[in-house]
Amino acid sequence: MSDHVIALIALVLVFTVATFTSVHMGALAIGAAFITGTLFFDQSADDIFGGFPGDLFVVLVGVTFLFAIAKNNGTVDWLVHASTRAVRGRIALIPWVMFLITAALTAVGAVVPAAVAIVAPIGMGFAARYKIHPVLLGLFVINGASAGGFSPIGIFGSITNGVVERNGLAGNPALLFAASFAFNVVLSGVVFLLFGGRRLIGRRAQDPTPAPGTTGTRAATHHGPRTGPGDEPSPGGGSAAGGSAGAAAAAEPGTLTLTRPGPQPGPQPGAGPGTDPAADPRLDTARLLTLLGLLSLVVGALFFDLNVGLLAMTVTVVLSLVSPASSKGAVDRCAWSTVLLVCGIVTFVGMMERIGTIDYLGKEVAGIGAPLLGALLICLIGSVVSAFASTTGILGALIPIAVPFLLSGEIGAVGLITALAISSSVVDSSPISTSGALVTASAPAEQRDAVFRRLMQWGLCMAAVAPPVTWLLFVLPGWL
Repeated sequence: MSDHVIALIALVLVFTVATFTSVHMGALAIGAAFITGTLFFDQSADDIFGGFPGDLFVVLVGVTFLFAIAKNNGTVDWLVHASTRAVRGRIALIPWVMFLITAALTAVGAVVPAAVAIVAPIGMGFAARYKIHPVLLGLFVINGASAGGFSPIGIFGSITNGVVERNGLAGNPALLFAASFAFNVVLSGVVFLLFGGRRLIGRRAQDPTPAPGTTGTRAATHHGPRTGPGDEPSPGGGSAAGGSAGAAAAAEPGTLTLTRPGPQPGPQPGAGPGTDPAADPRLDTARLLTLLGLLSLVVGALFFDLNVGLLAMTVTVVLSLVSPASSKGAVDRCAWSTVLLVCGIVTFVGMMERIGTIDYLGKEVAGIGAPLLGALLICLIGSVVSAFASTTGILGALIPIAVPFLLSGEIGAVGLITALAISSSVVDSSPISTSGALVTASAPAEQRDAVFRRLMQWGLCMAAVAPPVTWLLFVLPGWL
């Protein structure tokens, strides 16, 4: 039995055992990497540790730590409030706004994980506040990142177009960007219909801020189907006010009324324990500093090519020094289970890359005599592997493997590259992939398991559906 077959069997066993037992998948993957690497692949401990994604670890911990602070001091609630007013309370527009913001960030050069890390926690704040399905908003953020990522100056686009140029292949950067953007818009429309988007149409969120000089409560009324804690998964989960002291009460059938407390005497939000940051949407000092920290993530990623994880860690340290109350308990709210899960799987896949299993699969497919079938299989491999590994790495590895197909003239270069690019990127919704992991980590703790399961189901569905669909659209007609 070859090393590559052993590695593939071990990977299947990791997922199977973790699915049917309580063993944590990340810990199981690290154990599998150690056992198979030591016994079969002559991998030292240093080799195995070399595959541990330290950069991804810092990104996941740094970003979830920062947004835990932002949640503590009410910054996330302030952003939700401000954005809702920007769309005039039309809740159905909120997912599309998140899509466009994320697409704009990646289109101008932000790395996809950085853009998702910035927008996903804000989107989850909307989901919690306005009873939007968390998977709906999460997928809109991920799809937006993929849609913008293939612009000529985007990370995905730059990598793909660079590989194409180095291999002397015909390329069309503008068409690649347009095709990816259109595909993700349509895909998001499907997500909108499948995950409760139709129930959001017509619902409006009124300004939850009490009028000046009033006390007591003011209601924000949402017209639409009522949901309860028994729904699986409950859209938004928890209280409709995203964990604030607001209470949800049914005023009449088909109407969900959210009540918010008026101004209370005592310390201002963010000033110390026991306050309710969500009850007051004003921009105080702690929130202003947090917003500047979030802005630094955007500026650092876009213009200075700074590592978003290290930058997020630095911002959290500064905020902790300036506002100690905001950071109280924040480190405990980091998504440690998700961090272990993603880092464990990536460590095992990294070992597979080192022993050549990924290259082996690609070369075996490239040797198939039927070019159209080989093109479909390359898209399928790119989709499946990208769901558990780096999309950028897959794009850089599989396009050169497809060169023999493309140079023969039997397969259109632009069509196959476009199909491969889309197939490899839309599966970023998998919670094992970086973008999916960030969305899972940004979900409320009580919903994280449900979000993980739904994203895993969706990611696997995309891995099976995207390759044949893109193959039919871009490869089979032979017009590209």
